[in-house]
Amino acid sequence: MSVLVVIPCLNEEAYLPGLLAQLSADDNVARIVVADGGSTDRSAEIVRRAAEADARIVLLHNPARIQSAGVNLAIKTHGGEAAFFVRVDAHAGYPSNFIATLLAAQSETNADSVTVSMRAVARLGACFQHAASAAQNSALGAGGSAHRSGGARRWVDHGHHALFRTSTFVGVGGYDERFSHNEDAELDLRIVQSGAKILLAADILIDYYPRKTPSALARQYFNFGHGRARTTRKHDVALKARQLAPAMIAPVIALAAFAPISVWFAAPMLSWLGLCLGYGAILGLRERNSCAAGAGIAAAIMHAAWSLGFIVGLTSARRDAVHSSANA
Repeated sequence: MSVLVVIPCLNEEAYLPGLLAQLSADDNVARIVVADGGSTDRSAEIVRRAAEADARIVLLHNPARIQSAGVNLAIKTHGGEAAFFVRVDAHAGYPSNFIATLLAAQSETNADSVTVSMRAVARLGACFQHAASAAQNSALGAGGSAHRSGGARRWVDHGHHALFRTSTFVGVGGYDERFSHNEDAELDLRIVQSGAKILLAADILIDYYPRKTPSALARQYFNFGHGRARTTRKHDVALKARQLAPAMIAPVIALAAFAPISVWFAAPMLSWLGLCLGYGAILGLRERNSCAAGAGIAAAIMHAAWSLGFIVGLTSARRDAVHSSANA
């Protein structure tokens, strides 16, 4: 069976050549659609040159720029004859048998969506990227996410997106294009609500390349938190325990502003920072790597940015709801 592969892309010139070469060598791939959101680097040029050598490769302009819209557009324009499609993010590395193992997992279980495990790696060798990798691979950074903890194949309510039954994806409306982040978790909620089933093929492991600078990591996790808030408001669902803990970090930091009144106001923040830094030091010793010891700093950035993004997202969602009610 052949599948459609969709790659939402924005400024991924460092990763596209190897990824396209790998996918082109796979006989399970019927077509590769790169939905480019207006890259300012050489991404579009790389895709055009690859398409000259392989007619299965298509460059699709995504005027909305964001990934959710790019995948939807690719399915709308090229997914008509595809029973299944695979979402492949350019900012990651995949095993050589990735497509084949996804198809096998789907065939064995009749899953409507097959998700995979993810491991963060510092491909480019930057020290901070190594710290972010160590944090994201740990309980401190991932909070026990199913797709980051491995284990046996099992049915889940959310995982890292890979293979979809096209009819299921289209049937629930595809990605919500109002979401620039957390579009995957929001879609999974609708998939499960529809009665379809999501499989976590935990034995299929991909490599994810984290952001290379503190500011880029902070922006990413702010957006993650903001997106989670929108999902929470849209579906009226409560946060899980692993999400509730980081959501409290921004208030804890704000509370420390009252430390001049009493040092006890700073105690929660200092305890959290101490936990992060101590955990990072342990990871550094375990890996015998000084960069990995910075995992505590990376985790603190992730927690604080996610928390702030969540609060801002929750506030803006409520404001939008009030505005809509007033104009109804």
